[in-house]
Amino acid sequence: MSSFPLSSCFQDSRKRRRRSLVYQKKRRRLLPFIPSADPTQRLKQMGTLASALTALHMQFSDDLTYLPGMAPPSANQAKFEQGGMQVLSKEDIESLDQCRAMCKRGECPPLLVVFDSCEGFTVEADDQIKDLTIIAEYSGDVDYIKNREHDDCDSMMTLLLARDPSKSLVICPDKRGNIARFISGINNHTL
Repeated sequence: MSSFPLSSCFQDSRKRRRRSLVYQKKRRRLLPFIPSADPTQRLKQMGTLASALTALHMQFSDDLTYLPGMAPPSANQAKFEQGGMQVLSKEDIESLDQCRAMCKRGECPPLLVVFDSCEGFTVEADDQIKDLTIIAEYSGDVDYIKNREHDDCDSMMTLLLARDPSKSLVICPDKRGNIARFISGINNHTL
């Protein structure tokens, strides 16, 4: 006969089960995009982006740009973010770095920029894209939100919401940007 009380055995098995569920729970990670294998198709995809950027008198840039008279790089610090900043895992950073390297080699995500007479320039997938795939980082000129309160750019994105509102930043892809500028879903053509 066992010297353990029966209830103690059930509690132990529940603790083990609970612990094992935590270890078995799989964390979802970000995936790098898979570029089109066909070089002709990739050229077509890049061409549609180039045409849209040209039509809007924009320069291609995959980076945040800090210009004189706007926010300096020192204004973009995680410690200013109200409520703290989410930290990417090592695996997610590796996926992001892989995407950046592919873009530098001219391998772009399988996307087409198309013009719609009602919506303006929009983005369509040119192939299957898995859930949680990194498509692009938002890029453009970085400025303080207070400087852009009456700006007519229709695709600005908040970069940093600071505890002190005068230090909040926005990305403005009106002069420089990438395909992310056209993914926003904002009507950037008609009033």
